[in-house]
Amino acid sequence: MDSSEVAKRCADAMYAQDAASKALGIEVDVREAGEAVAQMTVRDNMVNGFGVCHGGLLFTLADTAFAFACNGYDDRTFAAAASIDFMRPAILGDELRAFAREDYRGSKSGFYTVEVRNQRDAVVAMFRGRSASRGERLL
Repeated sequence: MDSSEVAKRCADAMYAQDAASKALGIEVDVREAGEAVAQMTVRDNMVNGFGVCHGGLLFTLADTAFAFACNGYDDRTFAAAASIDFMRPAILGDELRAFAREDYRGSKSGFYTVEVRNQRDAVVAMFRGRSASRGERLL
């Protein structure tokens, strides 16, 4: 099995058990280990008192893409640290995509960048995550 097939199988196994992403309507696409795209549409139950998407939900979308990107190697990996910067608000009806890419991967940790963009391709948020490997197989 080649590396892209391993990454897809890992994503399928993770998504099957991911109740949080499913509840938020997040869909994930993984084509290669170290990369993932997560997407969701901002619904009325996702906006805060200012009428914009709650920042915690933007973090969740980015964190989901991060998780799927770093778990594509059949090595159970978790977030060790993460931060997010908000560039512009996401509003009701926005279609958001979080593009995760691997910046560095060592034997026990990795660093990832996730760009969250809206349907106009404007950057909504930038997320940085550090992963930590448990040294256990995912599949």
